[in-house]
Amino acid sequence: MAKIYFKEEQKFNQWWIWLLIAVCCGIWIWQFVQQIIMGKPFGNNPMSDLGVILTGIFPILVLLLFRLLKLETLIDEEGIKCRFMPFQRKYKTFLPLDIAKYEVKKYNPLMDYGGWGIRYGRKGTAYNVRGNIGLYLELKNKKNFLIGTQTPDSIRYGVEKLMKMNER
Repeated sequence: MAKIYFKEEQKFNQWWIWLLIAVCCGIWIWQFVQQIIMGKPFGNNPMSDLGVILTGIFPILVLLLFRLLKLETLIDEEGIKCRFMPFQRKYKTFLPLDIAKYEVKKYNPLMDYGGWGIRYGRKGTAYNVRGNIGLYLELKNKKNFLIGTQTPDSIRYGVEKLMKMNER
């Protein structure tokens, strides 16, 4: 088993995301209770009972998706690895010999990459969940990659350890 220098798991746990999801689910529950259980049509132009039931699928799926979403970052003897679960089962791996430059830096998720998640922006590809600090990798093939982190000192230590081990 490869020696692990750094490991981090991040989830979307920003209060505003969960508030938005809760509001959407709450509206659907209110609509469901009023129309299906109490038998009173919901709104001025109510949809069918089947429509009410089917529209509940969307907020429930969004709730489940955000519950399962997580960014996993791992630095071991092989390289820097990251994946966005549940979309990626295999890690995206960056080998030390492919890395031209690295730095832990502050960035603007919206301006630099267009938001959070797996993003393709003008500054390269980003895997981020929250915050504005990440491990920036400049690869020898001239591609750029950013991995968001909540523990900048630890990820810096992990990369430095990896790169030192591969200088030999």
